[in-house]
Amino acid sequence: MKNISILGSTGSIGRQTLDIISMFRNNFRVIGLAAGKNIALLKEQILKFKPEIVSVQDEKSINQLEKEFPRGTVKFLASDHGAEVIACHPLVDLVVSAMVGASGLKPTLAAIRSGKNIALANKEVLVMAGGIITKEAKKSGINIIPVDSEHSAIFQVLNQSRKDYVKRIILTASGGPLHNTPEDKLRDITPEVALNHPTWKMGRKISIDSATLMNKGFEVIEAKWLFGIKPESIAVWIHPQSIVHSMVEYIDGSIIAQMSSPNMKIPIAYALSYPERIQLDSNEISPIGFKELTFEDVNFDKFPALRVAYSAIEMGGTMPAVMSASNEEAVEAFLMGRIKFIDILRVVKKVMDSHKPIPGNSLEEIIQSDRWARDMSSEVINNIGEILQ
Repeated sequence: MKNISILGSTGSIGRQTLDIISMFRNNFRVIGLAAGKNIALLKEQILKFKPEIVSVQDEKSINQLEKEFPRGTVKFLASDHGAEVIACHPLVDLVVSAMVGASGLKPTLAAIRSGKNIALANKEVLVMAGGIITKEAKKSGINIIPVDSEHSAIFQVLNQSRKDYVKRIILTASGGPLHNTPEDKLRDITPEVALNHPTWKMGRKISIDSATLMNKGFEVIEAKWLFGIKPESIAVWIHPQSIVHSMVEYIDGSIIAQMSSPNMKIPIAYALSYPERIQLDSNEISPIGFKELTFEDVNFDKFPALRVAYSAIEMGGTMPAVMSASNEEAVEAFLMGRIKFIDILRVVKKVMDSHKPIPGNSLEEIIQSDRWARDMSSEVINNIGEILQ
C-alpha cells in the first residue's frame, strides 16, 4: 500500500490521479489533498477518498467545509503553508505535484526535503529552480518521477540503457491547436480557439502554453535537470498524432521511443506505481492508430517561445524563473481578454530583456525574481499599447 498526497487535486492531473487510485484501492491510499477554489469538487473527493488532511486557499473555504464534515474527521488547513504540511505528512510515501505554476514550488521542495518521492506534473518547479530541486533530491535520496508524457517517455527509455550512450533526446510536440494556422492569422486568435487542443485534454494554462509552444520550452529546461542532458543535445520535433511521446537517440544511431495513445492516465499510473506497473483498461492501439506517424521541424519564426526558452537556459540563473513568471501573467491576461495571443511572447521577451539575472542559488532569490517578474509583467500588460510599439 502506497500512501499518496496530491497537490492540485481538483485540477486535470489531480482528477485523473484520483481516477486511477479509485481503480486500485488496494494499491494506494489518499492521505492529503491540496486544492484551489473548486470547493464543490473537493467535497466530493473528500467524501470518496477520506483523506486525513486537506488544504485550501483561504479560511472562508475552511469554514464552508467544516460545516459539511464532522469535527475531527478531517483536518483542514489554508494557504501555502497548508500545502506544505500535506506534502510533508509523515505517513506519505509519494507526493503528486500537480499545482499550476509557481504555487507548486515551495510545497514540492518541502516534500523533497522531508524525504518524499515526487510524481512531478508541475513544469514550473524545475523551470524556476531546477538546480535547487535536483540538488535537494540528491541530498534526500528521493526519486523524481516525471508525469509529463514526454518526460515519462524519456525516463522509461533511459532506464533501459546507460546514459553515457545517449547522443540526444528528441522531445515530440503535437504542435497544438494553431499548428496549421497561418502566421498572419495569429493576432486574431481567441482564447476559445487556443484552448481547443487537437489531441490532449488539459487545464487552461497549459493549453495556452501548448498553443504558443512555451510548454515545449519548459520541457527542454525540465529535461536538462531531470536527465542531466545539455540543452544543445535536446531537440524538439512536431508530431501531430501524439503517439510517439519522445525518443532517445544513442551514439550507435539507434533511436528508442516510447509510444501510446494520447492518454495522461498512462504516465500518471506509471509514476504512481513506479518501479512496478499496473494494468490499465485502456483501448489497445490498432494498426489504424499507427497508419500515419509524421514528424517535422519547429517553425521558430511562427512560434518563437522555444527560441526564448533556449535563450533563458543559456543565460541561466534567475532568468528561467523570470520567463516562467512573466509567461504565467501574460497567459492569464490573454485568457481574460486583456492582451492578444501574439502579445503573450512579446510580454515575456520585454520582461526578460529588463531582467539582470542573478545566480538563483537560493529559494529566496528565486521567489524574489518571480515576484519582480510578475510586477514588471503587470506594468507591461497595463501599458501594452505604449510599451510594445
